Amino acid sequence: MRALSALLALVAPASLLAHETGDLVEFVSCPVYRDTDAGRKSGCWLAYDGASGTRWDVSQSPYKPDYNFAVLVEGRVSAEAGTLCGAAVLDPVRTSRLSIRCPAHMLPAEGFPGRKYSLPERNIAPLAVQRDAPPGPYKARKFYTFFEFDRDFLVYQYDDYLLDKAVTWIKAAQPKKLIVTGFAATEPVIISGRPLAERPETAESRARRVSLALSRLLPGIEIETRWQTGSLPVDAIDADGLPMQSQRRTEIEAVF
Repeated sequence: MRALSALLALVAPASLLAHETGDLVEFVSCPVYRDTDAGRKSGCWLAYDGASGTRWDVSQSPYKPDYNFAVLVEGRVSAEAGTLCGAAVLDPVRTSRLSIRCPAHMLPAEGFPGRKYSLPERNIAPLAVQRDAPPGPYKARKFYTFFEFDRDFLVYQYDDYLLDKAVTWIKAAQPKKLIVTGFAATEPVIISGRPLAERPETAESRARRVSLALSRLLPGIEIETRWQTGSLPVDAIDADGLPMQSQRRTEIEAVF
């Protein structure tokens, strides 16, 4: 077992020769769970890119895979050594569950320790904690939330954090109204030989879900809800430099 672990540790850096740190990687794959145990939530999620022959560690995605279904992987090559989970690391990374069935498969730890759990950077503080008002002056501004491929679910420890930051600013700024626009990436793109496009109705459902959340958190502020298909990438910091992620969004525009 120790010999196998050593071999895999050597293979992971070698497969990175075709990739440079920061390169964008996008592919479709059946995910595999590696059953490591370094405490709670320390198991590893792996996905194999058939085009490059590289097995990637995709554990850092804010939305986790389901090993019964294929995932769309989009990420950037990390400088981190692939020694914790036995695969080259993508970080930042997103893993969107697709409707394609996969044979469930789990690997033993094989000597890899896994990654000790730590709170993600985008972790919302308890609601009982006082939010400090951000400093003015206040002017027209946009906030964003982002989604898994073809879904409108608000992602735990991602969208809740982004909404909380937006609401804190809006409460302090008191704009005249909010314009919430949902976007969907409806133009097909070929990933791993598969044409992928979001359903047009996803744009509306994303907008309505975020508008509903804001109406509950910000009663008394007018909210106009819009939606748009054919989404294009935007340069938004919380999309982490992943262009497809930036297309799957809502924009919250504060209007004065």
